[in-house]
Amino acid sequence: MFIPEHYKNKDDNDIREFLVANSFGILINTLNGKPWGTHIPLELGKNSHGKEVLVGHIAKANPQSKHLQNGDEVLCIFNGAHSYISSSWYQEEEVPTWNYIAVHVYGTVKIQDAEELLTALNELVDKYEKASKNPVSINDMSKKTMRQINAIIGFEIEINDIQAVKKLSQGRAQDHEAIITELEKRDQGEKAIAREMKKL
Repeated sequence: MFIPEHYKNKDDNDIREFLVANSFGILINTLNGKPWGTHIPLELGKNSHGKEVLVGHIAKANPQSKHLQNGDEVLCIFNGAHSYISSSWYQEEEVPTWNYIAVHVYGTVKIQDAEELLTALNELVDKYEKASKNPVSINDMSKKTMRQINAIIGFEIEINDIQAVKKLSQGRAQDHEAIITELEKRDQGEKAIAREMKKL
């Protein structure tokens, strides 16, 4: 993606923390010459060789699955907080803009075997069930319920390139205080951008 130099996030730890915290992404590949996207959890991890991967799965009924093969390059997009920025908050006249945080990950697909898929599903469910009052576990589910696994394919995406942007009004330091004050009066997304601006 196009990222002006002063908006590039080059902090590897920050990027990885973002991917873990915002793991519901968009998997994009090509289907009959057209881009195709599916919104799914894509969990950051490491493969058996110690290389960073994104781990996910999609339904076999999804046409995208038939065009997802070993060695294919795909794009995964992750969005974070974002907010409209009114130029009425600036000291001088300027056009309004949008502040946001996003990461694009390019990588190479490896289709999982049945055992790898089951391991990945266990890790995914365990991660998100931690906050449940009565957490469920795949290990406790019946064979009948677990037959649904036959309707999905699992995959790892070995990461080749990461492009990360943090557009937080970096070119308007003189207006940061006013922007943050206004954002903090609004909803959670805007407040999240205000918190990120305070870190600059």
